[in-house]
Amino acid sequence: MCYSNSSTSSNVQLAERYKKQVPNNLLAGPIFYAQGFTFPTWRIITSELEIKAMNWGLIPSWFKGIDSNEIAAMTLNAKIETAHDKASFKHLIDSKRCIIPSTGFFEWKTVGKEKVPYFIYPSTDTVFSMAGIVDSWGDPKKGEVINTFSMLTCEANSLMAEIHNTKERMPVILSKEQEAEWLNGKLEASVLELPFPEKFMQAHQINRKVINSKNANIPAVILPFENRVYEQGSLF
Repeated sequence: MCYSNSSTSSNVQLAERYKKQVPNNLLAGPIFYAQGFTFPTWRIITSELEIKAMNWGLIPSWFKGIDSNEIAAMTLNAKIETAHDKASFKHLIDSKRCIIPSTGFFEWKTVGKEKVPYFIYPSTDTVFSMAGIVDSWGDPKKGEVINTFSMLTCEANSLMAEIHNTKERMPVILSKEQEAEWLNGKLEASVLELPFPEKFMQAHQINRKVINSKNANIPAVILPFENRVYEQGSLF
């Protein structure tokens, strides 16, 4: 599953790319690396005129529990094949849709007993448009509405199956032609079960020490790096 993402585009660049307005209070500055389980704030595209800021990890509007992070940790991703069957997603998949702008995302390849990190990014554009769903939840403690999102995933294409070789999943990525139809509800979710073509994606290894450090949100985290990986072979 995809739990790490990058968004290094400026607010102005995103506004131009998606033909949206930038609100005065929108967070600024590049995100080189963000891990989903920290529930980061992300710039999100909806059918509204302005770019929105939302937290990664969907909290359903009906949630009545004590720890909202507990459910958010389970809703970072939503499988597009089963979204219509899940309580957290089934009322959102056809009507509360969003685009999650990304300049690249991260996955780990299993090589023997080791994990090798990769950065995956567009080969023909500067941004991936990942399909997502959103919901709004009223926080009774803070007395405010929290807007959150979940990233849709599908079966991996051949490139991602080689990298993400244990789960063989990848984000649902929209083509430019699909973006408007996804947001306005005219694109059937089942169409996106077919993964984004690998010919429009590229990937390279990145430094394990950097991405595993306490401060991985730096430019070096996405730079190409050849990790020394040892896979134990047969003794005979």
